[in-house]
Amino acid sequence: RCQRWVENCRRADLEDKTPDQLNKHYRLCAKHFETSMICRSSPYRTVLRDNAVPTIFDLTSHLNNPHSRHRKRIKELSEDEIRTLKQQKIDETFEREQATQELNESNEQNTVSEEGGEEVEEEIVPLTLEERENKDYLKSLFEILILMGKQNIPLDGHNVDELPEGIFTSDNFQALLEYRINAGDEVLRKRFEMTAVNLEYCSKTQQKQMLEICESCVREETLREVRDSHFFSIVTDEVVDIAGEEHLPVLVRFVDDSHNLREEFIGFLPYEADPEILAVKFHMTITEKWGLNMEYCRGQAYIVSSGFASKMKVVATRLLEKYPQAVYTLCSSCALNVWLAKSVPVVGVSVALGTIEEVYCLFNQSPQLLEELDNTISVLFQNNKEKGNELKEICRSQWTGRHDTFEVLVDLMQALVLCLDAVSSDSSIRWNNFIAGRAFVLSAALTDFDFIVTIVILKNVLSFTRAFGKNLQGQTSDVFFAASSLTAVLHSLNEVMENIEVYHEFWFEEATNLAVKLDVQIKLPGKFRRAQQGNLDSDVTSENYYKEILSVPTVEHIIQELKDIFSEQHLKALKCLSLVPSVMGQLKFNTSEEHHAYMYKNDLPNPDTLSAELHCWRIKWKHRGKDIELPATIYEALHLPDIKYFPNVYALLKVLCILPVMKVENEKYEIGRKRLKAYLKNTLTEQRSSNLALLNINFDIKHDLDLMVDTYIKLYP
Repeated sequence: RCQRWVENCRRADLEDKTPDQLNKHYRLCAKHFETSMICRSSPYRTVLRDNAVPTIFDLTSHLNNPHSRHRKRIKELSEDEIRTLKQQKIDETFEREQATQELNESNEQNTVSEEGGEEVEEEIVPLTLEERENKDYLKSLFEILILMGKQNIPLDGHNVDELPEGIFTSDNFQALLEYRINAGDEVLRKRFEMTAVNLEYCSKTQQKQMLEICESCVREETLREVRDSHFFSIVTDEVVDIAGEEHLPVLVRFVDDSHNLREEFIGFLPYEADPEILAVKFHMTITEKWGLNMEYCRGQAYIVSSGFASKMKVVATRLLEKYPQAVYTLCSSCALNVWLAKSVPVVGVSVALGTIEEVYCLFNQSPQLLEELDNTISVLFQNNKEKGNELKEICRSQWTGRHDTFEVLVDLMQALVLCLDAVSSDSSIRWNNFIAGRAFVLSAALTDFDFIVTIVILKNVLSFTRAFGKNLQGQTSDVFFAASSLTAVLHSLNEVMENIEVYHEFWFEEATNLAVKLDVQIKLPGKFRRAQQGNLDSDVTSENYYKEILSVPTVEHIIQELKDIFSEQHLKALKCLSLVPSVMGQLKFNTSEEHHAYMYKNDLPNPDTLSAELHCWRIKWKHRGKDIELPATIYEALHLPDIKYFPNVYALLKVLCILPVMKVENEKYEIGRKRLKAYLKNTLTEQRSSNLALLNINFDIKHDLDLMVDTYIKLYP
C-alpha cells in the first residue's frame, strides 16, 4: 500500500524508501483522500479505512501560483552535484540519529504540504547500484548480529585450543552468515562467492564496530522515551564480570507516556577501582555518551556487593554536589537490612556474607540437597513442627534477600551444619565429588567461631531496623509512615551505642551458646593470634576483641548510613506521599504537602497555583461518593481519568514515583532487572558481551536497520 501511495503522489524520489522510513518521516494530508475513504468516528481524529489510497491531486495549480515559485524542482544534476547532495544527505541522517531534537525537526520538515504531495524539504538522490548493493549487504550483517543478540548466541564458536592444528572452523557469526547464503541470500552470495572458505567473511574489528552501533541504536530507543518523560532516576546493580572485566549494570527509572513507572536496563559501565575516577566516568557516560540531562535526575541508588559500598557512596556524593535534586536513596528491590549489612566496612562481615551466599547457591542448585536439608529440619524440629515447616518453606525462597535474613540463618545454623556434615562424610556414591567437597568447605566455614559471632551480632543490631525496612517495601502508606519513624529507630540505635558494653555482653553470650550447641571452640581468630605471636596481651579476651573489632564499628556505621541515606531532602520527598488519596484518608485529610513540595517547585507547570490546586485535590477526595474507593498507590493515582485537571499534583506524583525507594507496582514494567539477572545466570562469564547483553535484555525494542546501516556508512566510510 505504501508503494501505491508513492506512485499516486508521483514521487519517484521516494520509491527506494522502506515502509518504515515512509511511516516515520513522511506525512500525507487528508485532503488527498476521497470522503468515502475516511471514518470520522470522532470530531478530533481522522482515521483512514484499511484500503485507503490517495487519489485527489492538483498537480498543475502551482504553475500559476506565485507563492510556490520558491519550491525546489527535480532537475538533471551533474556528477559533482550528485556527490555533494549525497554527502549532505548522509550528514543529515547521522545528525538526526544523534539528537532527538534534530529528529523531531526533521519529521516536521518532511511533512507533506496540504496543497499537494509533490514537495519535500530536501532533494533525495537515487542510490547507484553499487551503493544499493552495499547497503543491502550491510543490512544482512546487522540482521545476523541482532539475531545473535536476541537469542544470546556468542560471537565466537569453538575455542582454538579445542581444534587440531591446521583445522579451520567458522565462528558463530560466520556460520550463520554461510547458512544464510546457502538459504538463498543473493546479496551475500554475490559478495562472497569468490572468497576462500578458510577466510573470515567479516573481521572481528568490523563485528565490534557493528555491534557498538546496534547497541547504541537500541539504547537510543529507550533513552528517547526517557527524554520525553523529562524526569528519571539512575539505579546500578551489583558489579558483574563481563569477559574478565568488572562492569556496573546501569538501569533507568521513568514514567512513560501511558503513566506507567518503568525500570529499563540501558547498559554496562566499566568499573574503576579509584572511586573519584569512577565518579567522573560515570557522569561522562550518562551525560555525554548516552545524552541524558542530569538536571532532570531526581534519584540515585546503588545496589552493591560487600566491599564496593564505600566507592559507590563517593559516586553518589559527587553527583549530589553537582545535582542536589538527584536524591540518594535506597533501592526498592533490595531489603534495607541486607543493604546495610553489605555496606558495613568490616572484613569479617564481608567474609560472612560471601559464605552465606555460597551456602544458598549450593542448596539452591540441587533439589536432592534441599530434600536432605528438609529431612534434617524435620528431625531437629519434631517438637515444633510449625516452626520446622516455616523454615522449610523459607529454604525454598530467596532467603538471603529477606529483612530477617540473619534471624533465619541463626535458626537454620544447626540444620545446615548437620546436613553439610552428612553430605561430606557420606561414603556412598549419592553425592558427586563437587557437592561433597563444597559441603566439607562450607561446613568448616559455618563452624568457625568468627562467623558465628558475626551473624549473631548482625542479627541483633539489624533487629532495630527490620520493621522500618519492611515498611519501606510495603504499601505507599507504609512508606509514608516509615519516614516518620526514622527518628525513633535512630534513637534506639544511639541508646545501644551509649550502652554497648551491656548489649555486646548479651550478644556475645548468645553467640557462645550457639557455638556450644554446634560443638565449636570459643577462641580468638587464628589470624589475630598469629599476628600477636610472642607478645599476646593476656587481657585481650574474645569478648573484648569482638566488641572493638565488630560490635562498635557495626553500630556506628549503621547509624551514620541511615542518616546519609535518609537525608532531610529524602524525608521531605517521602512526606509528599500524603498526596496519595489513601494516605490523605488515613490522615483525616488534614495534610500540608505545600511545605514539603517546595523542593520540587521548579518541576511544577504552575507553582503559583499549587496551594489552591492541593486544596481542590483534598476536597475532591474528602467529599467523594460512598462507592468510590481512595486510590492506594501513586500508580492508581496517575491512571485516574481526571488527573490532568491537576497538573501540579500530576507532576509531583510523577517525580515521587521515580524515586528508587518506591517499588514498581506493576511487575511487567520491572523486566529490565529480571532479564539482566537471567542473562547473567544463563551466560558463561567468558562468553558475556556488553553489546550483545543489551540486545538480549531489550529484545522487544524496535530497531531501525536503515538507521544502523546509514550510521555505519557515516562512521566507517
